[in-house]
Amino acid sequence: MNFRHLRYFVAASEHGSFRKAGAALGVQESTISRRIRDMEDGLGSALFHRHSGGVCLTVAGQRLLSKARQVLRHVNEGAEIVDAMGRATEGHLRVGIFSSLASGFLQDLLRRFAEGHPGVRLEVADGNPAEHVAAVREFHLDIAFLTGTLEWPRCETTYLWSERVFVVLPQAHALAEKEEVRWQDLAHETFIVSDVPPGQEVHDYLVQRVADLGHHPKIQSQFVGRDNLLTLVAIGSGLTVMSEAATAAYVPGICYRPIVGEMLPFNGVWSPKNDNPALRRFVSLAKTMARHQGVEL
Repeated sequence: MNFRHLRYFVAASEHGSFRKAGAALGVQESTISRRIRDMEDGLGSALFHRHSGGVCLTVAGQRLLSKARQVLRHVNEGAEIVDAMGRATEGHLRVGIFSSLASGFLQDLLRRFAEGHPGVRLEVADGNPAEHVAAVREFHLDIAFLTGTLEWPRCETTYLWSERVFVVLPQAHALAEKEEVRWQDLAHETFIVSDVPPGQEVHDYLVQRVADLGHHPKIQSQFVGRDNLLTLVAIGSGLTVMSEAATAAYVPGICYRPIVGEMLPFNGVWSPKNDNPALRRFVSLAKTMARHQGVEL
């Protein structure tokens, strides 16, 4: 007995005729009759009384009918769930971020995906690159968006967009009069970074850039989040740097100035073994948006 046999059996009982059941299912009457006979032979009991006007259930057939309907209903419900997941109309997508969601490509991507797939629950987590990649490999995250050009082993990596790098200044700072600044202008400044992501990566970035000028940067860690870090800049505790998307945040007393020639590339990183259908739709959308912005993939 298989799923098709049960469909034929239920259809024949509902229509009272092998011919009508065949017409409803789009198969030959002889096929219905033969498969029902196979069921009866396998079960060792007649399921239908045959007569010139059609068929009617035996006592055994009546007992089987309710169970057969339950099986078909459960199988159909399961198929609908799988179909919904395959079309990403339902499901769960876990995204690791290393950038601000205030504006830019990432915000647009998440918004467009949420609008197109309202049944998929989006979960977004901050973290550093190593943590994100480990989570991607263990399927705790479906995809992470990281800066830089590193290739991560056992992961798919695709470049999607770039953002300019800005220095954050107090409004009273002398460099605030410039439309853009150079690293030479910043070589002797004091910088502050957060102790939470992406603080360590910002620290390493500053060390590399300022060291290239032959100076050792003055960098202080602050035990605050990104928003409070900007307030510390406003009161003169030091300068900091951030990507373009984060400059959408408004804090009184600060200003943003782009650093000449500084661009941060952003990549999507995911496991090729991750079979989450929502991830496939998400990556497809991200690549489409990147192409529309002129990115060659």
